[in-house]
Amino acid sequence: MSVVQVTDDTFDAEVINSSMPVLVDFWAQWCGPCRIVSPLMDEIAQEYEGKARIAKLDVDTNPKIALEYKVMSIPCMKFIKNGKVVDEVIGAVPKQEITKRLDKLL
Repeated sequence: MSVVQVTDDTFDAEVINSSMPVLVDFWAQWCGPCRIVSPLMDEIAQEYEGKARIAKLDVDTNPKIALEYKVMSIPCMKFIKNGKVVDEVIGAVPKQEITKRLDKLL
């Protein structure tokens, strides 16, 4: 499974209504640390195929959801289970930190 690109319009269907836990990476094109995290999201999407969903939301083109979820700094990763945010990480962190938190949701 690859990373799912979500928008203000598709967020509920792809993330909130997902039967699996979802890791949402809030990012922007101009953000250097976001470019560091991006390949990690691709790796995690492959490793967690069938267990969790990995989604990306560009905060510049989708301000409604970013505002609703109070994203003030990017990269910001929100861990969502059963439609609710249960954890978050702000900033570029090692892959093992992300997967450790994701494992807690499985």
